[in-house]
Amino acid sequence: MRKVCFRTFFYFIWGCFPIKNNNNSKELLINEKINFDGSKEVRIIGADNEQLGLVSFNRALDMADEAGLDLVLIAAQAEPPVCRIMDYGKYRYERDKREKDAKKKQQVVEIKEIQLSVRIDTNDFNTKVNRARGFLTRGDKVKVVVRFKGRQMTHQEIGQELLARFSAACEDVCIVDKQPKLEGRFLSMFLAPQTTKTTKQ
Repeated sequence: MRKVCFRTFFYFIWGCFPIKNNNNSKELLINEKINFDGSKEVRIIGADNEQLGLVSFNRALDMADEAGLDLVLIAAQAEPPVCRIMDYGKYRYERDKREKDAKKKQQVVEIKEIQLSVRIDTNDFNTKVNRARGFLTRGDKVKVVVRFKGRQMTHQEIGQELLARFSAACEDVCIVDKQPKLEGRFLSMFLAPQTTKTTKQ
C-alpha cells in the first residue's frame, strides 16, 4: 500500500480549499471541467471525509455519479491530485452564507466629534454629554475637542478640567482611548466604547 504523502494528508485533514487561479475565482473545478486524462490516477476523498484510495480519473467520475454528487478537485498540486466527492451546490451555498454572515457581524466604527467651549454652560455641557453617550453606546468612538480663543490659551488647565469632567460623565459607557493632547488651539481627547476595552482584554 502506498504511503500517503504529507501534503495529501494535510489536504485531507483540512478538507476542501479553493484553488487560486488567474482570475482569482473562488470556484473549484468540478466533474468534466477537471482537465485530466481519463487514465490519470487521483486520490479520492469520500463525502464523509473517508479515504477511498487511488483510482483513475474516469473511475472517480463514475463514483461521484453513482453517489449522485460532484467530483471536486481540491488539491491540484498534490501528487497524485486530490479530488473529493461532495454536493458542490450545497458547499457553495454554505460558503456564501458564512461569508455573508461574517460581513454582517463586521462593525464599522465611526469617530464622532463633540466640540466644547471653555465657557460652556451646564445645560449645553449636559446636552453634549448625552449626545456622546449615545454615540458610545452605538459602538462609535468620540473625539471631544476644546477650542481656545485668544487669551484662553493661557488657561489650558480649564480645558483639561473640562475634558476630565466630560470623561467622568461618560465613564460607565466608555474608556479614554487617547489622553488629552494639545494641537494648536485645540485640546482633544478620544473616548472609545466599553466594548473596546473588553475586546482588548
